[in-house]
Amino acid sequence: MDKLVIIPTYNEKENIAAIIAAVMNLPLGFHVLIIDDGSPDGTAAIVKDLMQTTYSGRLHIIERAGKLGLGTAYITGFKWAIEHKYDYIFEMDADFSHPPKDLLRLYDACSKGADMAVGSRYVDGKISVVNWPIGRVMMSYYASSYVRLVTGMKIGDATAGFACYTRKVLETIKLDKIKFIGYAFQIEMKYTVHKLGFRIEEVPIIFTDRVLGQSKMSMKIFKEAFFGVFSLRFR
Repeated sequence: MDKLVIIPTYNEKENIAAIIAAVMNLPLGFHVLIIDDGSPDGTAAIVKDLMQTTYSGRLHIIERAGKLGLGTAYITGFKWAIEHKYDYIFEMDADFSHPPKDLLRLYDACSKGADMAVGSRYVDGKISVVNWPIGRVMMSYYASSYVRLVTGMKIGDATAGFACYTRKVLETIKLDKIKFIGYAFQIEMKYTVHKLGFRIEEVPIIFTDRVLGQSKMSMKIFKEAFFGVFSLRFR
């Protein structure tokens, strides 16, 4: 019981059973923790049924009242993982944009010495994204370039939401001090890991835009990430 995949959800009934099955069917015995923000579409009910009928002891859920933000969902999951003594803690989306099989590669990187492994869309100048409009690809790619310029981090995909942390890293970070709740959370976590002197390794992945369900990206989330980078650098 040493590997936990945390998946935040809001209205993911089209994807949730399939993504859980994809993770559970991998070798190495991953556990899954769903953090559901009061999905009105019945996502939590699907998870709880699978907990009872198929994945007893390996599938877990924390239900929250309403949309409280991606960052707070992961912080809740990180604290739960530390409390339950998991050694490798993963972040992953529910919509198959992150290839489940690449959890094995993230784990391999951390088990061989990395403190954090990042599933990266942008390595050595290459862009590995499928089904995104060119405008969003460019926005994401240059956002990571902007983050590197401001923070000094040498990470190709600073906004990536597919990652593995060792428990040592999450126990060292003061999780209650993490400020951002949208996608800027991903930047803040990497920057914090970087500033604490831990080793971050990027693992190239192919990111595929969701087919089912709706994206949670908004202009408010984008603005938080864009303007928040300066506050990270000079905090």
